[in-house]
Amino acid sequence: MSEIFDEDLTGGDLVGDSGTLPADAEGLIQRAIDVVSAAKAMPLSASVLVSREELVELLRAAQDVLPDELRQARWLLREKEEFLAERSREAEALMEDVRARAEHMVSRAEVARQANLVAQRILDDANEEARRLRHEAEDYCDQKLAGMEIVLERITRTVRAGRDKLQAAVPSVPEPVEVPLEGDEPGFFDQDLA
Repeated sequence: MSEIFDEDLTGGDLVGDSGTLPADAEGLIQRAIDVVSAAKAMPLSASVLVSREELVELLRAAQDVLPDELRQARWLLREKEEFLAERSREAEALMEDVRARAEHMVSRAEVARQANLVAQRILDDANEEARRLRHEAEDYCDQKLAGMEIVLERITRTVRAGRDKLQAAVPSVPEPVEVPLEGDEPGFFDQDLA
C-alpha cells in the first residue's frame, strides 16, 4: 500500500503549466479543487487519495494570498460605497434643486394666476363702476332735460298766450301806402292812389 502513496496521486504536479503556483487565491483554490477532482479513487471505496503536502501547500498559498485580496476587495467595496454615497448625495442635491425649481415655477405660475385673478376682479369692478356711473349720468341728464322740457313748455305757453293777447288787442291796421316820389317811373299805376 505504500506504493500507492509513493506514486503521484494527482496525476500531475502541484505547479501549473507555467511552472509556478497561481498568484491569486481563486487560482490556488481552483488548483486544489482540480487536485481533489483528479485524485484516484481507493479500490472498493468512494474515498480518494490525495497528496497531503500538495493540498496543504495549495491551501497555505491561498491563505497567504487571501488577506491581500480581501484587503483589496474591502478597499474596492469601501470605494464603491463611497462612490455610491457621493452619487446618492449628488442625486439628492439634484432632486432638491429640481424640487425647488419646480416649486418656484409653480409659485410663479400661482403668482401669475393670482395676479390674473386680481386683475380680472379689478377690471370687472371698474366695468361695473363705469356702468353705474354711466347710468347715473344718463339719469341725471334725463332729469335735467325733463325739467328743461317742462320749463320750455311753460315758456312756450306763456309766449303763445302773450301773442294771442297781442293779436286780440291790436286793431287791424291798413297796409302802408307808397307814394311815388319824383323821378319814379311813370309807367306804374296804383289804383288805390288814384
